[in-house]
Amino acid sequence: MSVKEPSFTFGIEEEYHLVDLKTRGFAAAPTALMEACESALGKQVAPEFFRSQIEVGTGVSRDFGKAREELAHLRRTIADAAKEFGLAPIATSTHPFADKSTLETTPKERYQALARDFAGIGRRLAISGMHVHVGLDDDELRIDLMNQARYFLPHLLMLSTSSPFWQGEDSGLKSYRLAIFHELPRTGLPQRFGSFGEFQRTVDILVSNGVIEDATKIWWDLRPSARFPTLEMRVTDVCTRIDDAMSVAALFVCIMRMLWRLRRSNHKWRDYPAFLIEENLWRAQRYGVDDRLFDFGKGTLIPFASLIDELLDLIAEDAAVLGCEKEVKHALNIATGGTSADRQLECFEALTGKGMPKDEALKGVVDQLIAETVAGV
Repeated sequence: MSVKEPSFTFGIEEEYHLVDLKTRGFAAAPTALMEACESALGKQVAPEFFRSQIEVGTGVSRDFGKAREELAHLRRTIADAAKEFGLAPIATSTHPFADKSTLETTPKERYQALARDFAGIGRRLAISGMHVHVGLDDDELRIDLMNQARYFLPHLLMLSTSSPFWQGEDSGLKSYRLAIFHELPRTGLPQRFGSFGEFQRTVDILVSNGVIEDATKIWWDLRPSARFPTLEMRVTDVCTRIDDAMSVAALFVCIMRMLWRLRRSNHKWRDYPAFLIEENLWRAQRYGVDDRLFDFGKGTLIPFASLIDELLDLIAEDAAVLGCEKEVKHALNIATGGTSADRQLECFEALTGKGMPKDEALKGVVDQLIAETVAGV
């Protein structure tokens, strides 16, 4: 077994909704807006499934401070360009009230083909997420760490929730996005693979029969990237506050290094049944940071803030080596102070509590999202 330490480089991808500053509803990106963004950011910006979405991605990085500056620049540039067209980006996984029936699929063949394949489910995909890539050059290591890291996906989701509303109604979930996304094929928790070869053979069955072109059409909550030598975490909602996004990204990178340290010492994280991990995923999706997750080692439900304390102890060495102690410590602030989903619900309740009509209160939630998306950038 190799003891050479992987690079643990990372990159962050975020998807935003575009809203009209007058109506606060969805707004399709004008061609001129996309051209302006591409002129300023090059390949770091791209259209998404619907024309009312836009995606950005940082470069490969080892420095969390510089990565934050880059992500801030991406958000600021998109916001400045959108403002010229009377629009604004919101870093939230669902829009608080906009009607999905008004959406137009982006006129690119890939997205048009996906729309045909997804049928009615595709018309519900007005959702945005955050993906974090971690550089792991060794294929077998990527599969081994993917198997083990599944355990921590509910923790990361819990810290990121930003989709409590769906088409003007409180969904009762802190991450309604995941409920929609998991309706698609080839999503959800990845199965456990014994080797990279087994993973490839499994994917090749679909490819050889023309069901998918390649592994880019596998959208598990955690997957080996088909384009880069990375393990890609996809379970999280997009974080409205940039500091929350950096905290979730740093935690994921540190978890990867912690699991690699265990492997280096001929140990590994205990393998728990997918059934149990999926129960924690549901609890994260439904209740968010206010509630509890199972500690399967203890066999009991534990308050989430206590679990984050334990996780920070587990990765303390890794955070020190990677230089992201501030970022991971911020997870405590999220665990005790709430996520974007919590703030959206609090804003809505405060406004309706003052007698504001429901539709106006939901516009107030959008205004809060617009402000938070660019706060500190």
